[in-house]
Amino acid sequence: MTDTLNKTTSKNDLKKVNLEDESFEESPTWAIVITILSFTLHTALGWLRDFLRYIGLEEKKTAIDPNPKNFVPLYQSFECFYTRNLYKRLRDVFNQPIASIAGPIVNVMERVTDDYNWTFKFAGRKIPAINLGSYNYLGFAENSGPCAEAAIRSIEQYGITTCSTRHELGNQQYMITLEKMVANYLGVEDCITFGMGFATNALNIPAIMGKGDLILSDKLNHVSIILGSRLSGAHILRFNHNDMQDLEYQLRDAIVHGQPRRFRPWKRIVIIVEGIYSMEGSLCKLPEIVALKKKYKAYLYVDEAHSIGAIGSHGRGVVDYCNVDPKDIDIHMGTFTKSFGSAGGYIAGKKSLIDYIRVHSHSACYSSSMSAPIVYQIISALNIITGRDGTDNGQKRIQQLARNVHYFRRQLIDMGFVVYGNKDSAVVAVMLFLPIRIAAVNREMLKRGCAVVTVGFPATKINEPRIRFCLSASHTKEMLDHTLTAFDEVGYIIGLQCSKRKPLRRLVDLNPEDYLED
Repeated sequence: MTDTLNKTTSKNDLKKVNLEDESFEESPTWAIVITILSFTLHTALGWLRDFLRYIGLEEKKTAIDPNPKNFVPLYQSFECFYTRNLYKRLRDVFNQPIASIAGPIVNVMERVTDDYNWTFKFAGRKIPAINLGSYNYLGFAENSGPCAEAAIRSIEQYGITTCSTRHELGNQQYMITLEKMVANYLGVEDCITFGMGFATNALNIPAIMGKGDLILSDKLNHVSIILGSRLSGAHILRFNHNDMQDLEYQLRDAIVHGQPRRFRPWKRIVIIVEGIYSMEGSLCKLPEIVALKKKYKAYLYVDEAHSIGAIGSHGRGVVDYCNVDPKDIDIHMGTFTKSFGSAGGYIAGKKSLIDYIRVHSHSACYSSSMSAPIVYQIISALNIITGRDGTDNGQKRIQQLARNVHYFRRQLIDMGFVVYGNKDSAVVAVMLFLPIRIAAVNREMLKRGCAVVTVGFPATKINEPRIRFCLSASHTKEMLDHTLTAFDEVGYIIGLQCSKRKPLRRLVDLNPEDYLED
C-alpha cells in the first residue's frame, strides 16, 4: 500500500480538479460604505478620547502606551492607538482559554471584566461548545485511541525531552524514522523536521535565500513566510492572490531587467505560495504555477500547512489534489499542528537541499529536538492515514472531512451567506463586513453552544471582517446541523444574509443517504 501511495495518482483515480470553483462574491456597496464610515467614526472618537486623557478630563490608568520609555518602540503609533481604542472593545472574543482537549467539543472558560476588557477574571464556569475554531482537520486531537497510547508509551521509554539540540546529543532514532516516513509519504527524496511550525518558515527561508535572490510571494501568504522572507535579505515582490497573469508578468520582468540599479541577473528566483490560504479558504493554482516555474526556470516553495492531510484522495495535500508530480515542487513545507494533531513542521525535497538545511538552518542547529510524545503522535497518525495500521480508518477520516465540508458549505450558501473559498477547503470563511459584528457574532454563537473564530482588520481587509469555520472529520452531522441552525438565527438577527444569490430562508434538510453520498 505504501508503494502505491508514493506513486503519482493517475487522472483516472482522482476526480476532475476545478480550481476555478471558488466563491469570492464581491462585498455589497452599502456594506463597504457603512464599514468605512464605522471605522472613521470609531477612529475620530478614539482620537478624541486620547485627547481627553492627555488633558486630564478622562482618567484611565490602563490606557497607556505599550512602548516602554527610553527604549526602541515595539509598536507603531497607530498600532498602539488601534489597540487602545478599537481592539480592546472586542478583546473578550479573542484568546479565549479552554479547559479540555481540542476535540469536536471544547469547554470554554468564562471570563468577566469590570474595566471594559482591559483585564479579565475567570468566572469559574466552563461553557461546553462545538469546536469550530481548531485546525483539527482529521480529528487526531484525542486523549484516547492509538495515537494517544503511542505517545504515552513513548514517554515511558524516552521521557519528555532530550534537553539538547540534534547537532549535539538530541538526535533520537524516532526522529530519523519520522523523517523517512514523511519523505516516503510525500514521494520525495528526503525530509527534515522541526519543533515549531511557524519557525519552519521563519527560520528556514533565510537559510536557503539571501542577497541577490528574488522571492515572488503571493499577497495573502502567511506572516511566517513574510517574516522569513524579510529575514533572508532577498528582494521581495508580491503578486496578486492567485493571479497567474500578474505572476508571469513579474517573472518576465525580473528576468529581463534583473536586480534593481545593478541590472545583474538574479541568482535565484523562488515562487512562494500556500496550498490552502487560511483566511480565504482558497487553493493555489498549482498546475499553472508549476507550468510558469518550468517556463521561466524558477524554483517553487509550497506551504502545505493547512492542506497536508486535509485535501486530496490520499490526504497528501494540494499536490495530491491537483495530481501534480511531487518532484515538480522544489521545496515542500508543512506542519504537524493541524491534520496530525501534534506540533512542529517539516521541509522536504531533494536530498542535497535537505542536507544543506541540516547544516545551515538556525532552527536545525539551535532549537531543542522534538520530544518523543510529539513525534510518536505524528508517526501514529501517519500510520493511520497511509493504512499501515492495517485499517481503513485513515481513508474514512479523509472522506468524512470531505463530506462535512461539502455539506456545510452548501448549506451556508443556500441560507444566503457570503461564503469564501474553494468548495473542497476545510476552511470556510463567511463575510461579516461591519467591524461591530466581529464581537456580536462571536458572543451570540457561544451563547448557542458554538465556539467560533471571528477575524477583522488588520488580519483582513478593512471591509472584510469574517467568521472562519474550521471543519473536522470528528464533527458529526448533528453537530453541523446545530451550528447551521445557530448561525441561521444569529445571521437573521444581525443581518448577515446579504448574498446576491437568492437565499433559502430555511435550512435545506438532506436525507442521511444524501449526506453520505455528498
